[in-house]
Amino acid sequence: MTAALEPGGGRIAHARHLTAEFLDRVRDEHGVPVSPRASQTAVLVVSELVTNAHKYAPGPVLLDLRVTGDAVDVAVWDSDPVLPVARDADPGRVGQHGLEIVRAVADAFDARREGAGKRVVARVRLVEDADGGGNGGAP
Repeated sequence: MTAALEPGGGRIAHARHLTAEFLDRVRDEHGVPVSPRASQTAVLVVSELVTNAHKYAPGPVLLDLRVTGDAVDVAVWDSDPVLPVARDADPGRVGQHGLEIVRAVADAFDARREGAGKRVVARVRLVEDADGGGNGGAP
């Protein structure tokens, strides 16, 4: 599923809604197991990535969601070619923890320049491991 997100602060809520709907369809219509935790994690990742795009990129934002095996790949393209860099942990810093959060909860993370901008991709496993693990490690 690919969606162009309209400019403005409403794009973040819209992206979260699209993600939840997509994962519900994957589970209900296609029979792919999607745990509640995985759905919540994917929505969080989308929220953080689209928020960053909204804050730092002046132009359009595209959201792409794809199920690959036992995971969903969340890709956000924006018009700013500058690749994101996670800042060092600082518990005293207010805000600007989005990339840290994404890297902590995603099973894989990649950012690359693409066209006139960049694509940031985070992979979230759809079901936790038997030991309760699953989402929560950067490659």
